[in-house]
Amino acid sequence: MSGDVFGNGMLLSKKIKLVAAFNHEYIFIDPDPDMPGSFRERKRLFKLQRSSWTDYNETLISKGGGIFSRQAKKIKLSAEARKLLDTEETPVRPLELIRLILKLDVDLLWNGGIGTYVKASTESHADVGDKSNDNVRVNAGELRCKVIGEGGNLGLTQRARIEYSLNGGHVNTDFIDNSAGVDCSDREVNIKILLNAAARSRKLTRKKRNILLAEMTDAVSKLVLRNNYLQTQAISMMEARAGERLDETARLITNLERTGLLDRQLEFLPDEAEIEERQQKNQTFTRPEFAIVLSYAKIDLYNGLIDSNQGLEDFLTTDPQRYFPSVLRRRYANLIPGHRLSPQILATLIANNIVNRMGPAFVKRVQQDTNANCVTIARAFVIAREICQAGELLQTIESLDNEIPATVQQTMMFDVSRILRHACYWLIEKYGDDLEIESAIQLFKPGMTAIFARGMSIFSGSARKSRKRAADEYVALGVPKKLAGKMAAIYLTRSMLDITDLANIHKKDAVETAKLYSELSDRLDIAWIYRNIEALKVRGRWQAMARSNLRDEIHRERRELASILLRRRGTTIPKNAVDIWLEQHATAVQNFKAMLDEMKQRHVVDFATLSVAQQELRKLSTE
Repeated sequence: MSGDVFGNGMLLSKKIKLVAAFNHEYIFIDPDPDMPGSFRERKRLFKLQRSSWTDYNETLISKGGGIFSRQAKKIKLSAEARKLLDTEETPVRPLELIRLILKLDVDLLWNGGIGTYVKASTESHADVGDKSNDNVRVNAGELRCKVIGEGGNLGLTQRARIEYSLNGGHVNTDFIDNSAGVDCSDREVNIKILLNAAARSRKLTRKKRNILLAEMTDAVSKLVLRNNYLQTQAISMMEARAGERLDETARLITNLERTGLLDRQLEFLPDEAEIEERQQKNQTFTRPEFAIVLSYAKIDLYNGLIDSNQGLEDFLTTDPQRYFPSVLRRRYANLIPGHRLSPQILATLIANNIVNRMGPAFVKRVQQDTNANCVTIARAFVIAREICQAGELLQTIESLDNEIPATVQQTMMFDVSRILRHACYWLIEKYGDDLEIESAIQLFKPGMTAIFARGMSIFSGSARKSRKRAADEYVALGVPKKLAGKMAAIYLTRSMLDITDLANIHKKDAVETAKLYSELSDRLDIAWIYRNIEALKVRGRWQAMARSNLRDEIHRERRELASILLRRRGTTIPKNAVDIWLEQHATAVQNFKAMLDEMKQRHVVDFATLSVAQQELRKLSTE
């Protein structure tokens, strides 16, 4: 309808109870709408060549409602309208009626048109820069809606979004809620570039090209919506961990600012004093601020990939330009790598995938910890995702939308990202910048897949109990049993990497190697040390790093012990290999176990105690 550029978004749900709307000409009030009838009527108007609110069948409007001109001097409100609007005033001027609508106590305020209707209480109308709406604009603190959807641009100022969020409201930003349009336009251009190349080399006619473009409409829509789904999911993941990741986000902002990419003041991000003040008020960053940080993290990684002067073609082995619809990938697979914007498209795909799945601070954090370049980190992520089967696992979690609590889904996704992070560190530590996607996947995926498939039967003792306990906890939260089992298995990924690597080095079967590794760990009760390291409470980056280093040391000592037992000749592993080794080192093993028994008697096991346990474990591998 006229002036309601994106209002058709309201037709995506038949469950919307539209009680009020306005555009530049009319104001619509329907105090108690019949949802099916309202939906059908709005859909009818949408299908007309041109329409306005005056085309709406007023007989369908509930008692006390109506369609009113914004040119009227005053509008008399019915009792039903006054109750809806929570006002005693009648009559009211049209401009005042619009302000009342903006302040309604509703679930959703949908901005579908043009104009900035909400400012922060600290801003003047002049700050907004939209003079035509000065007389209807309200402050963020006056909003009573639970959620704001920005179908149009600049419905709120960024400061207003932040103020509204700090008051408990839920809003992204216009560039997040509107990004599907931009994405769709970009894909259209890049698809046409590819089809132009097809026209030159395959003699694709203009007529066939246009037919193909029309046929791909739904496919492109799905790709665009999938991209937007993952982006808003990433913001929700950031919001869910906002409190514990406050320092990390603050450091990332400072880092991006130092590089000259981000202007904190221009983007209305809080300075260090404001962040400290929010901490004291038990407040964190808001969704609109996370949207900004997420976007700049993607830009930063994109720039790093493009500026690295390294070819990105090896990423095509696992991500064969999923940017394009499948029909184009089938017909013109050989033309896609030669697309004149192929490096930029690939860099965009890689940056989106990593930042959406791992969070905005992931790459900077790994760079600081390992000195690896961003291309190596990206390769590590892709390899980790493939060998851990994380892509399929995450999609299974996403398929449970609206079936289990979102908080449970977020917990599972966070756990998957944490495992992927550990795997990335492992791969970078082992290979550095020599990491290669295809060869690493071929080397690790078969063994990892075999162990994942038989995890419950392979691992014994505490590892099996731990996995069963984790699976049972997920099932109790409503997670399907099969998925709960896979989630429990993925917790063993760090050990599986060592196991698969040892099997490759010593030319042993991965499953048999896993059995030896698990038995040795169980007999020495290494899992007890590891569990207590995981349980250590940390504050700040340095304590977290100390815990992480101690955890890695335990893995190294356990790996070294297993490696000693695997050095025997032959491809088979004797069933009594662990018994033989324990017997050969009986005195040292007995002393080690006695020490652990003493530690277990303590009510609190601290970092120093666990450090001693790690050092004593190291001595066993040098016996």
